[in-house]
Amino acid sequence: MSGNNVIYDKNTLEFVTVALEFCALAETASGHTLYAFTDKAVKILPLLYLKAALLPDVEDAESEYEPEYFITENTYEAIRQRIAGLLGEYDSFLDTFHPDMNYSDTPIASTISENLADVYQDLGDFAALFRRENEDVMTQALFACKENFRIYWGQKLLNALKALHGVRFNEELSPDE
Repeated sequence: MSGNNVIYDKNTLEFVTVALEFCALAETASGHTLYAFTDKAVKILPLLYLKAALLPDVEDAESEYEPEYFITENTYEAIRQRIAGLLGEYDSFLDTFHPDMNYSDTPIASTISENLADVYQDLGDFAALFRRENEDVMTQALFACKENFRIYWGQKLLNALKALHGVRFNEELSPDE
């Protein structure tokens, strides 16, 4: 499949749609109740993982394209804080897949908000580049996003999903919260 066709592949377009849905959820976290946010998150995250796993193979084409980053440290921190503020006491969890676990006898604490902000950072940059409608830039963005999914944010998504499952299906959490 040529680089120009891969960006119009059905799986790519479905991934873009779900990625934008996830970004919108992260950006509007503070406008949701805890129940509504976790309910939507436990549905969109598995779909996002599936769509990322189904992305077509993309070659790292040589181009003049230098990756641009749109999600600044301030934007990242604002997203993280919105989610952390909403989750409150439910934000922290023990991360069994943290790279430092190999060297530790004790569990390592992590937060759902940081894991989701990490996913948001990659997907926000990807979406901004995809909106450029320049096929070379779109192809390179797709390559980078797929590679980052494989080595970084795919695991972050799964870590957050596991912890969110515990929050969403907590018997003490009601739809009114």
